[in-house]
Amino acid sequence: MPESKEFLQTIKHTGPERYYLVREDILPEGVLKTAQAKELLARGEVKTIHEAVEQVGLSRSAFYKYKDGIHPLSKLERERIITISMDLEHRSGILSRVLALIAELDGNVLTIHQTIPLQGMANVVISVETTSLGEEIRQILDRLQAQDGVKRAMIIGQGS
Repeated sequence: MPESKEFLQTIKHTGPERYYLVREDILPEGVLKTAQAKELLARGEVKTIHEAVEQVGLSRSAFYKYKDGIHPLSKLERERIITISMDLEHRSGILSRVLALIAELDGNVLTIHQTIPLQGMANVVISVETTSLGEEIRQILDRLQAQDGVKRAMIIGQGS
């Protein structure tokens, strides 16, 4: 089964993504027009990407080049979600302690999926909204892996 491009990019990504806060008037025209086109689509003023790019005077290729890299700051702040996969020993209270640690760090658990334990281990995948986290994501992973009963913890997805 071929793996998706997005999945492979997640796996190859070794460092944290870097973001910059940049004043609008110094952005290139293509980036600004992409943001305008995305706003038109989000507000429902146009129905297709073709209509949006035509209205703002942008090529579709430029739109596709920049669309995943430009977001309004308010949206970026609201939508920081990470998906963490963990292998946990099958012992009472381990998942509860993991969830308590995430809550202690002001993470908001959105979803939890746990497999049936096999050979004393269960895989747990959780999605966490990280806007209010008090620590960097790498530090959180280190703290999760230091928890008794957590054999592995890794980010398998980031985004909204």
